[in-house]
Amino acid sequence: MNDTAKLILFFVVILVSNIIQAITGFAGTVLAMPFSIILVGGNTARVVLNILGIAASIGVVILNRRSINWRQVLIITPIMLVGMGVGFVIIHFAQVSKQILYFILAGFVLLFTAIGVYTTFIRKPKEPSLEEEPRSRVIAKEVFLYALLVVAGVVHGMFVCGGPLLIVYATVKLKDRDEFRSTLSMVWIVLNTVNLIRDIVAGAFNENMGRMMMTLGISLAVLIAALLVGNLVAKKLNKKVFMIITYVLMAISAVSLILNACGVF
Repeated sequence: MNDTAKLILFFVVILVSNIIQAITGFAGTVLAMPFSIILVGGNTARVVLNILGIAASIGVVILNRRSINWRQVLIITPIMLVGMGVGFVIIHFAQVSKQILYFILAGFVLLFTAIGVYTTFIRKPKEPSLEEEPRSRVIAKEVFLYALLVVAGVVHGMFVCGGPLLIVYATVKLKDRDEFRSTLSMVWIVLNTVNLIRDIVAGAFNENMGRMMMTLGISLAVLIAALLVGNLVAKKLNKKVFMIITYVLMAISAVSLILNACGVF
């Protein structure tokens, strides 16, 4: 497949993943990243998807700025930044082969797919209990959630897709829908801006800058189209059907990345 065909497919991936993001409210980047790495390489995929994440988040924050839970922003951001620092070191300084990184990302995507299928379609909701939880269990849950944020930061620093793990934390701490979306979007603006600064310092824009800027410009236009289409479709179609499609596509993307790492294509 020539470079032009790969680039066109990359834009199709951005379109489809962000339509699904607009409908389901999650999984845009984690769905797009494996396919994007195969089509345009890890550097371009990470830079472009990171900037698209900033652009999409700014729109949500502007529309819902009054719903932002600033306390949670100030808790989540520093903890994830610690994890992102570890992710930066692994990507830029650790002697880890590209194939191993692909396997790590594929494993993460498959794990999230399995968790998503279980929580969405299999797990039965717990009945509320009147008994107060033991303090030790409450503390253990808090420690687990904060540890999850660190791991989310590591994944985000490496692949710009730590969102699924952050969502696990946010579903516990942020109950209102607008608060949930606006708070996480504010977090993404901060974290993805740090990622962008990292990419600039690391010279991600130095090599073939003209092609990178062209790719980014078209990608932003595709993002806007995807958000418009996704919001229209969301009003008419069954969200659960799209959840099934999302998890199937995520599984396919992870398997494709594994096959690519093994040299199959």
